[in-house]
Amino acid sequence: MNNSTFDLNKEALIQRSLDQMATHMKNTHYTLAQKLALTCRILFDNGHDSGLAGQITARAEEPGTFMTQQLGMGFDEIKASNLLLVNEDLEVLQGEGMANPANRFHSWLYRARPDVQCIIHTHAVHTAALSMLEVPLEISHMDNCVLYDDIAFLPKWPGVPVGNEEGEIISAAIGKKRALLLAHHGLLVACASIEEACLLSIAFERAARMHLLAAAVGKIKPIDPDLGREAHDWILQDRRNTVGFAYYARRSLRTNVDCLK
Repeated sequence: MNNSTFDLNKEALIQRSLDQMATHMKNTHYTLAQKLALTCRILFDNGHDSGLAGQITARAEEPGTFMTQQLGMGFDEIKASNLLLVNEDLEVLQGEGMANPANRFHSWLYRARPDVQCIIHTHAVHTAALSMLEVPLEISHMDNCVLYDDIAFLPKWPGVPVGNEEGEIISAAIGKKRALLLAHHGLLVACASIEEACLLSIAFERAARMHLLAAAVGKIKPIDPDLGREAHDWILQDRRNTVGFAYYARRSLRTNVDCLK
């Protein structure tokens, strides 16, 4: 038996694993619109349904434009073919219907964060319930460390986010982090790819559910900050995001075969 890896330290084993991921984990070949439609269906399947509430956007090729769903359609109805292309003023450039007026704060956040390619905002039920307590989301479990030290908290509800004021407040509140819990509202993630944003949204809602379950029976104990950051960086790999998204896409496509059309 080859025991050559048994003399390696943790850092070397992590790097070895990352190198293997780069070799064996392949990228998907979905278009931008297909990824966005799949994200809508995946999030619907994973507890992010709240009627017509919530917006999912992704930067498009032309500067100052992004794709989003039509107002009046639920996440479970979105297809690649019924998405809208809009500009920063939410004027429709391609597609029929109108965008959600609450997308205005997305325009502000895209302006503030050139690194962000996808923004997801939902009212997932456990996140929304936690938001009613006006407390930050606590990350204290290995599975949730993809969000460790990467969630901001907006403790004051600014009201319906259709004004420019809300755009300024929200884009300032999230700062350079990937996620934001909005009190009396819901979750927001702003990421470098659609795949990353989709997976972080799923992780956010799961973490909120775990927070509520744990807090109901005792005081949540913090984890070691260095280990939390180590786990964050380990989980938050581009290739892991790609294959993780591909898994959820395969699962969703078993029943949502129409969303790629």
